[in-house]
Amino acid sequence: MSQILAPGVAREPRYDHVRTMFEADLASQGLGMTITHIGDGEARGHFTIRPEMCNGHGTAQGGFLFTFADSLFAGACNSTGNMAVAAQVGIHYVAPARPGDVVEGHAVERRTWGRNGITDVTLTSNGQVIAEFRGTSRTVRGV
Repeated sequence: MSQILAPGVAREPRYDHVRTMFEADLASQGLGMTITHIGDGEARGHFTIRPEMCNGHGTAQGGFLFTFADSLFAGACNSTGNMAVAAQVGIHYVAPARPGDVVEGHAVERRTWGRNGITDVTLTSNGQVIAEFRGTSRTVRGV
């Protein structure tokens, strides 16, 4: 059973490959993140910034925020039944997060065409947007 998915999340058979993906995802597990919702083209979750995740300015190092957003991106673009991987991604850091802050994320698949999709992920903390991530996915036959 995945340490990432909250109890009851993605339990339907159509999400078997999503559960398998997250069960093997040691990077996301290392963040201590929890995915609280998986739906068609959508994922939500959260994690807490630990002191060892901070840079010399005392704020969350961007790589941890990126990894969290990327994991939600993966959840959203794999939730529709196809296996998908990232083709291109980018992130804009808007405001800092600090130790003890809970970062919440919401991923939404905005558009699909052929084997491609665009998914946006918004990260917030304390009610404020701290990052905006956009990813382009491509479905594949098997990874």
